[in-house]
Amino acid sequence: MHALSIPTWIIHVSSVIEWAIAIWLIWSYGEVVGNRAWYAFSLAMLPALISAMCACTWHFFDNAKSLEWLVMLQASMTLIGNFTLLAAGWLLWRSTRSPVMRSHSKISSK
Repeated sequence: MHALSIPTWIIHVSSVIEWAIAIWLIWSYGEVVGNRAWYAFSLAMLPALISAMCACTWHFFDNAKSLEWLVMLQASMTLIGNFTLLAAGWLLWRSTRSPVMRSHSKISSK
């Protein structure tokens, strides 16, 4: 646990808590507006949360050599999270386009 200073620990832990709260708030917003694309967006945030938890866990155990696999898992979850957020953002964007815009884009693509 000595791998990070107290202020750095505060930032790490508060970031994980903020991210978890953001996931819950985005899911709740999706329920309020009735748009399921917000659910997908909140689920797409989970790999980034896992990535942050991997980093905190590794630092908590003083960057132990036996837990170096967490670094690879963190990097993988960051990469996967970037792609899931990209896909969810695109899905959200498509879901908020007006029906007029959707029909216009279908006509112009013919």
